[in-house]
Amino acid sequence: MKNNLIVNFTPTGMIPTKGMTSHVPVSVAEIVEDVRQAVEIGITMVHLHARDEITGVPTYKKEIYGEMIAGIRKFAPELVICVSLSGRDFSEIEKRSDPLLLEGELKPDMGSLTLSSLNFNKTASVNSPETVANLARIMKEKGIVPELEAFDVGMINYAKYLERKELIKAPHYFNLLFGNIACSQANLLHSGVMINDLPEKSLWSLAGIGTDQLKMNSLAIAIDGGVRVGLEDNIWYDTERTRLATNSDLLKRVHLIAKANERGVMSPREFRAKMNLQPGHGLYGRALNFKNNENGTQETLLSVG
Repeated sequence: MKNNLIVNFTPTGMIPTKGMTSHVPVSVAEIVEDVRQAVEIGITMVHLHARDEITGVPTYKKEIYGEMIAGIRKFAPELVICVSLSGRDFSEIEKRSDPLLLEGELKPDMGSLTLSSLNFNKTASVNSPETVANLARIMKEKGIVPELEAFDVGMINYAKYLERKELIKAPHYFNLLFGNIACSQANLLHSGVMINDLPEKSLWSLAGIGTDQLKMNSLAIAIDGGVRVGLEDNIWYDTERTRLATNSDLLKRVHLIAKANERGVMSPREFRAKMNLQPGHGLYGRALNFKNNENGTQETLLSVG
């Protein structure tokens, strides 16, 4: 029996601008609306980046993340929400961890954790061992689950190190990203090595940078993995780059490929159960203690809000 498909929706990111494509959502209202349309199409979770409302440049501020989360939870109280803690523009731990301070109905379920430093085409994402460990520690204390981002196999090894240090614990969710110039490339060998090296009890999705998105999404669907998809990673619909995509275009195509492979989309509720996340509807993040029932599902004993 095939597993349902994790669809991790990435609507914005830190790079696309209105000058590059008019389709990228930048304001809180635009991002919330794109997520609303995505929920109607069918997604499991959303990976959010915040932009300054005046300049449109990336921001770390929890207030803007809080506005987005509040808007999304009005129509999707079960949707799994991950906030970006990216090191591409911000290095100070106080800034990067700011969205993790949101609480109650604004609390994110997950926070992105890039597992090492890396170079992009023109910039670097600096993630020192101290910063990675501190972000993991803060998330552990607050009951927020790391969305583990790995761009090469060494980062997966570092996740195992964090697990041994009890800074993260299974079940894990990994985004495996391919096609960046300085990291693993979008091919079968690199993807197979990374998938094979994942810790036990790991869910995973494949992402492709630029026009590699379609290739890696298609591969993931064919081999029973999940997908990361959206304008954050790729603004083009076709590999010849003749047509700019909308987020809805990219999501609808994933649904068509999934249907051809006889795979349904994993609901947020199913993902929450697999990841020991609280049920939504006012309760977000990870439960602290749980046990497995006879049928294999997890029963919460003590939880955090």
